[in-house]
Amino acid sequence: MQIKVRLFATLREGRGKELIMDLEPGLNPQLVIDLLQIKRDEVAILLVNGMDGKFDQQLKDGDTVSIFPPVGGG
Repeated sequence: MQIKVRLFATLREGRGKELIMDLEPGLNPQLVIDLLQIKRDEVAILLVNGMDGKFDQQLKDGDTVSIFPPVGGG
């Protein structure tokens, strides 16, 4: 199956803004994060198809996973 991964802010460094990944059916966002060598504590917001996502939810062909790091500011 193919999924689209969208990365934001510091997570883009060395990875790019948007990736298309070919994965085995039934895998989850945690595996995507692991494959991209992103530490779980670097993920503040996880969206699947624009909605609140869970690390262990099953992905389907054509899904879009968006990953945001913690953001600081003042």
